[in-house]
Amino acid sequence: MAEEPAAEVQLLRHLKVKLIDILIADADFVLQHADSRFLLSPRGYQQVKACRDPCEKVTDLLDHIIQRGPEAAQGLLELLNDQALQKNFPMLRFIKDMQVSTLSSGKKETSRKRETAPDLKETIPSKKICSKGSHLIKEKQLMSVARTIGKSWREIGRLALDVPSVKLEQIEEDHSIHVERVFAMLRYWRTSQRGKATAAHLHSLLSQEDWVLPPESIDFLLETD
Repeated sequence: MAEEPAAEVQLLRHLKVKLIDILIADADFVLQHADSRFLLSPRGYQQVKACRDPCEKVTDLLDHIIQRGPEAAQGLLELLNDQALQKNFPMLRFIKDMQVSTLSSGKKETSRKRETAPDLKETIPSKKICSKGSHLIKEKQLMSVARTIGKSWREIGRLALDVPSVKLEQIEEDHSIHVERVFAMLRYWRTSQRGKATAAHLHSLLSQEDWVLPPESIDFLLETD
């Protein structure tokens, strides 16, 4: 009979789909931090680094670490709780207080559930998982977001989207209608980000604590294509 996977590995597998949705916003950032903690083998690092698609890169990173066993899995869980990761990916807050022991205590219950029902997460095709919010954001979506941003648009532009103050002043001069100003700011962000201008990335940036927007107003960015 196969040996039960370690609790750290089980937890990482359980969170895999959710982590993919979050970390694709900046896959290279995660990869470099994981490599700095020696969580990947040299060959594994090169394989993951070679992936151009953010979703595939994060998926391969998680798979590689899971395959390396409990020590690597625990290392990644600790990394996800690191201040740098928490700041760059605000949606990781859910894992801040999560303890591996919570899964260990529920091992038996989880095993019983697996005997009676398939793990739905494992049956979801990887392409479908990867498509959730990983597409480059469209102008229609930018306009929808623009309508949700109020008077704090300049602060959001400077602090969340790294739009230069000079550019914000230019946008303000060029557009008299508020929503058009915000839309122009978001378009500038999309152009400057290029391949990183995904819907999920924008959602992550606008979910920061200091300027957090109502979830119901931006969660559409995480919808599957």
